[in-house]
Amino acid sequence: MTAIEEVAGHYARIAVCNIGTEFPHATHHMVSGVGEASRPRELHPAFHGAYDWHSCVHMHWLLVRLLGDRPADVDTKLIRTTLNGTLTGPAIRAEAAYLRAHPSFERPYGWAWALALAAACGRCPDPVAERWSAALRPLADVIEELVLGWLERAVAPVRHGVHANTAFGLAILHESAASLGRDELVTAIEKQALGWFGGDRDYPAGWEPSGQDFLSPALCEADLMRRLLPAEDLPGWLTGFLPGLTDGAPAALFAPAEVRDASDGHQAHLYGLNLSRAWQFRTLAAALPSDDVRAATLRDVADRHLAAGLPHVAGKGFVSDHWLATYAFLALTA
Repeated sequence: MTAIEEVAGHYARIAVCNIGTEFPHATHHMVSGVGEASRPRELHPAFHGAYDWHSCVHMHWLLVRLLGDRPADVDTKLIRTTLNGTLTGPAIRAEAAYLRAHPSFERPYGWAWALALAAACGRCPDPVAERWSAALRPLADVIEELVLGWLERAVAPVRHGVHANTAFGLAILHESAASLGRDELVTAIEKQALGWFGGDRDYPAGWEPSGQDFLSPALCEADLMRRLLPAEDLPGWLTGFLPGLTDGAPAALFAPAEVRDASDGHQAHLYGLNLSRAWQFRTLAAALPSDDVRAATLRDVADRHLAAGLPHVAGKGFVSDHWLATYAFLALTA
């Protein structure tokens, strides 16, 4: 089985390349008039590479994590030079202003990764990260403001397996807010998430995956509740939510996804599904008591998904290469 130290340098080079690649770019911006800025670099002076805003943000997160966690395995000078060029005060203030002016932009996926980036910089032991952390504070402030407003007004969670999945966004936001000491945000997320998901039972995970998922709705919800419930309450909640786990059911949740057309960016999401499932299966297994028979089952299925996903992290074209390394890192370090 691949270990993170074997691929850390490769993943860092992928991330640096992605961050520096402005085109092709999927600009999720509504141009409202002639003469309005529309080039990615003009709209997003920090996060204009890696095909889209959220992927550029989590490629930054990946570099910070690699710098902090695996400095002996990566080109630290290259990472510092790259991030010193993007995580500047003026660039991040412009990104914060953009989010405030476009309050539904990247909700909640991009918000979650941006707050995760701020949290990663805050924890990174490399001295240069202090400067990045300070620069990111205005962006984190705006994200907290936007999330609190969204949670007040939202009527129901989004439960599909792509970017707008509510459980995934709340899980990353909750972890990051806790790391940053943003207690009001932590409390608001816990209250809303438990209200939305705490009573769920008999989840229809056999319907997964759809043809363009990169997240498992079932596992995203289970991962969120893993973070929020007292440790002694998780096994019982999981039994009610996914009662077939002990027997490897539903089969669709346990079978790695197949990609038949890697050039189809939406179908290629399924590469990421295998990696995100591996990550979440591993974290769930670790959260269960050592004598819970489901833990071994989950570790085994995590390994099978990881083996199915890792060969495709790079080399399938920019439509896949711009984002998959993040999920490979999560799975390998879970």
